[in-house]
Amino acid sequence: RMSHYSRLIGEALGMSKVQLEDLFSAAPMHDVGKIGIPDAILRKPGRLDEDELLVMRQHPEIGARIIGQHKDGMLAMAHRIALYHHEKWDGSGYPFGLAGEAIPLEARIVAIADVFDALTMVRPYKRAWSFDDAIAFLCEQAGKHFDPALIKVFEGLLPQVQAVAAEFGEPVNHPSA
Repeated sequence: RMSHYSRLIGEALGMSKVQLEDLFSAAPMHDVGKIGIPDAILRKPGRLDEDELLVMRQHPEIGARIIGQHKDGMLAMAHRIALYHHEKWDGSGYPFGLAGEAIPLEARIVAIADVFDALTMVRPYKRAWSFDDAIAFLCEQAGKHFDPALIKVFEGLLPQVQAVAAEFGEPVNHPSA
């Protein structure tokens, strides 16, 4: 899903076909560094404590090391996405505290797609949010967590975003009555 969301944003921005293909393929690698995080932290049903957060916040750098450094192409983009997808527009993110356009564009795009997807899907530690609540949160975080111009672009794509969510959403198993 998040590859599709990312590609929709990239298309709206006028990225080239090659850039869009790279973005689509690189986006799912954003959290590859989580293979270096203990399962007890990844699957913890409640909030992480300070020590657990410090461990979890290592995953961007672990992922970037796994992907390696490349001059160009999809793997170069995947490296940037893995390393910078938790940076925030206002500089309060990690691992480097980058702000604004110092954060690579593809990482800013994937941050929106990642958070939207995480909010709207069930996780071990939370229920899925409604589509409307997730969009409201993204809009509230424009200029703080997210690039405000990209949030405007994402808002303009809501029918396509809903179509992706409907096509690729995880089925919810309801207990029988």
